[in-house]
Amino acid sequence: MNHNGKKQGPRRQDGRATEIIAREAALFITREAGPGSLITVTRAQSVAHGDRILVFVSIFPIEKARTALAFLERQREAFSNHLKDHSRLRLPRVDFLLENGEQLGEPPKN
Repeated sequence: MNHNGKKQGPRRQDGRATEIIAREAALFITREAGPGSLITVTRAQSVAHGDRILVFVSIFPIEKARTALAFLERQREAFSNHLKDHSRLRLPRVDFLLENGEQLGEPPKN
């Protein structure tokens, strides 16, 4: 809240940081991911006052989503090192999530 008691919107600095992290995540994933699936960064979102960033991804084919998300989880530390080398950001915790609306490799329901 600001000094008038009104709720403030997202800080511009947080917006810039999420843009940088989304771009760097896309570059990192392109370089590190294997040919088994296509992982696309769709957006990033700051939560917990910028202490945590959610990086949303789309995965094709969807049947590979669990494997791809497990890969991203294992690569979290390597991605943090990549951010240290390629940005001047205060490093938040980064979590990778499947974009809303997609199923985790489950067959479609009829």
